[in-house]
Amino acid sequence: MLRPRSLRPALAAAALALAATAAVPGSLATAPPAPAATAAAAEDDAPLAVTITSLTPGAIPRRGPIRISGEVTNTSTETWSAIRLYPFVGSTPMTSTAQLAEAAEIPADIEVGGRVVEVSDEVDALEPGESAQFRLTLPRNRIAVSAAGVYWFGVHALGESPAGRIDGADGRARTFLPLVPPSTRGEVPAAVVIPLRRSLAREDDGSLADVEGWSRTLGPDGSLRSLVDLGASAGDQPVTWLVDPALVDAVRDLAEGNPPRSLAPTVDGRPIAPSGEPDVGFSPGAGGSDGPEGGEDQGEGEQDGQGDREDGRASGDEHEPSPEEAAAAEVASAWLGRLSAAMAGDEVLTLPYGDLDVAGAAAADADLLTRARARSVAASDPWEVDTSPGLGSPTGYLDPAALPATDPDDTLLVTDRMFPEDPPGVATVDGRRLVVTSSGAASGGPGPDDPLAAVALRQRVLAEAAVRLLEPGRKPLVVQLPSGWTPVSTNGFLDGLAEDWIDLGTVAEAADRQGTAVAADDLVLPERQEARRVDPETFETAAALIRAGDVLQHVLRDNTGVAAEVADEALGALSYSSRGRLPATRLSLRASQRWIEERLGSVTIEAPPGVALSSANGRFGATVVNGLDEPVEVSIQAVTEDPAAISIEGPDTVEVGAGQRVSVLLDATTREPGVHRVRLMLTDHTEDPEDSHTPLGSAQELSIRSIQASGIIWVAMGVGAVLLFGTIALRLVRSVLRARREEETA
Repeated sequence: MLRPRSLRPALAAAALALAATAAVPGSLATAPPAPAATAAAAEDDAPLAVTITSLTPGAIPRRGPIRISGEVTNTSTETWSAIRLYPFVGSTPMTSTAQLAEAAEIPADIEVGGRVVEVSDEVDALEPGESAQFRLTLPRNRIAVSAAGVYWFGVHALGESPAGRIDGADGRARTFLPLVPPSTRGEVPAAVVIPLRRSLAREDDGSLADVEGWSRTLGPDGSLRSLVDLGASAGDQPVTWLVDPALVDAVRDLAEGNPPRSLAPTVDGRPIAPSGEPDVGFSPGAGGSDGPEGGEDQGEGEQDGQGDREDGRASGDEHEPSPEEAAAAEVASAWLGRLSAAMAGDEVLTLPYGDLDVAGAAAADADLLTRARARSVAASDPWEVDTSPGLGSPTGYLDPAALPATDPDDTLLVTDRMFPEDPPGVATVDGRRLVVTSSGAASGGPGPDDPLAAVALRQRVLAEAAVRLLEPGRKPLVVQLPSGWTPVSTNGFLDGLAEDWIDLGTVAEAADRQGTAVAADDLVLPERQEARRVDPETFETAAALIRAGDVLQHVLRDNTGVAAEVADEALGALSYSSRGRLPATRLSLRASQRWIEERLGSVTIEAPPGVALSSANGRFGATVVNGLDEPVEVSIQAVTEDPAAISIEGPDTVEVGAGQRVSVLLDATTREPGVHRVRLMLTDHTEDPEDSHTPLGSAQELSIRSIQASGIIWVAMGVGAVLLFGTIALRLVRSVLRARREEETA
């Protein structure tokens, strides 16, 4: 018994079927051409979910069969039986990128191809939630199409429920299948860009937040691991990496146990390893393996002298990772080892450090963009692979106003959506070369199964390359894979692109052509992109944290690396990933600044509340107390209400050992008698006399009383002294005379 479905899909299918121009022999339906306008893709409510997990080859071959394998799952609450699976093929080719984009939006329940009933597989029954595998082999002679282009292709599932058969397919998987006839000459330049970027949120003590999340994304089923696995599977096929060096540094921190920010001594800005040598960092290209032992070299640089996680102060003891951090360290080491091997020999584009929001930086603080670019070069220098600077947002949009802030030598990746029509392969705008990436290819397959499944995404890439082959000029196809792409398996993805009509290379090779001149005003930037960029307030908050890190380093006598560490953290907070959560980002930056200010506040000054000078000049004592577990260098600055009336001088630098107290003598010079209010402040120590001193927070108020005697007082005191000594002399003379008279009388 046939039970009809709703009228809308049936009518839509009928309308599309009438537009078909050819039929496939042996099929039960015809394939429609891509419609001129489409509705939004609807969710598929079919009771059977069909997924294609393997499709070989990825294009219609000149000879030989197409092999399809996949999985069918019962998503209903009823038992389905007698399930038969058939391949289907469209009959009308799609020949343009626009047609592919329109086809990808066709609702899932509209029939787009005819089933080839001579080829099938069968599943006896599926209980609710149960899955089964299927395999189909479609002979080439059952694919009766010859025109160049891209065809609909997929699998239909037909079964029986307790209510009987339903009219139409009970489940479907759809994708694109290109056909390039043997008579076609030439190749399409193509490149696949693998982006490695992620949010780098940190705790106030500098350690990475969300350790469990890092373990997941770096683990076997995580997005960062999947992307590295894809690059590792390339073999001799070239790929291009788009890497945030701050991400690599963050994973290295995890591999070392996720230590907090250290105040311990450094050598040339690097933490001292247990061997006594400065840590040299991560070096992709130096080897490595797929496993924890592959990251063995990367784990040697654990920072000595890490502080206790509760108070964040360096105590001289090594950081003891928590169980979660220890597990993450193993996963991170394995990831670093695999990345090291995967990147060797490939083109590597390095993003500005922290994946800095370029548009936001250009509008708020262009100096930070310059700093992030320079930091990226320095961070990637030990990798032992050739790198070059690159720029590209996760969405592909770049504010045209930010172009002057970029360097002409940068490789700029932008989406084709920035061009109102007929986007070029390479564009030149105000002296900058823009490599245009395909938004269609990156969006994946048409559904209803996962559009970003490995097979679906690969077939969309092949389809986009095939239609470019039909266009004049054959502009290159550059595909930046979606950030966070997590396919079940990447096996066969790059191998499936190895068609003889695709010249798969690097971005530099694919874009090695004269760019099309485009005016900056002609580029499209959606309002939401401009509104979502990192705002000036967040940049100001990050700059304040950087300044606090500089002050902390000026105070620490033996640490020359904490300022750079804090600056790296600030740059990571200004990334594209911070868009949409700017208030939380600012709170995190301020928490780190408070952490630093608390450490600076542990260095205090003590002085008596009052000092009396017996003359215009005098000395008094103050004490500097170091509450940190590291030696410090500070300066004492005196602030008075009237600098012309009194001045205080002391040593330029006061060195205080860890946990110790040092007494300091200060010279006071007064020019007017009376009581003077003085505020003694501790500041950082800077060797450059032109640099201003920054207060550390500790200060002491005291009053200095100056007793300056006038000239009249001194005269009176002199007269008094003369009278005193004269009286004494007179009495002595009288005593002597009296004694003589007495002798004479006797």
